[in-house]
Amino acid sequence: MSIQLTAEDARQSLNAHVAAKGAEIQEKYGPDLGWKELQLILSDPECVRYPCEIVFSASGLEPGEMAHPAAKGTKPEEGFAIYVHPLLMTQLAQVPALVIYQLVLVNYGVFASPDDAETYGAAALGLTKEEYYQKLCEAADQFSGCSNL
Repeated sequence: MSIQLTAEDARQSLNAHVAAKGAEIQEKYGPDLGWKELQLILSDPECVRYPCEIVFSASGLEPGEMAHPAAKGTKPEEGFAIYVHPLLMTQLAQVPALVIYQLVLVNYGVFASPDDAETYGAAALGLTKEEYYQKLCEAADQFSGCSNL
């Protein structure tokens, strides 16, 4: 007898996995994840599958976007640059929440959904998904009407 998994089963499995990985980050680096802890997370292969660096530059961002990962080469092993809007250089306390959201794309690629990123980020920061979503929205409100040019 074979068991058939559905796409919904796979989605739920990935979401449970990212929740567990986020909780591991909270346990290891929490309870308050700041800039220093973010640097440790980015260098921890148990948290981040591929090498990552934060680049404060709008050049890798779409208009209104706060952060986005970009592959440095053709293979993920070559690493990623996580572009963060340069306005956030003066607000480093907000950067971990934004970067952790992006780490789901680095770790899981196109298989990860925005819901997975919210689940992961909330667990990593020790917040509910609603609290984490509100944190992201507050950061995004600063960029309404901003141009990245």
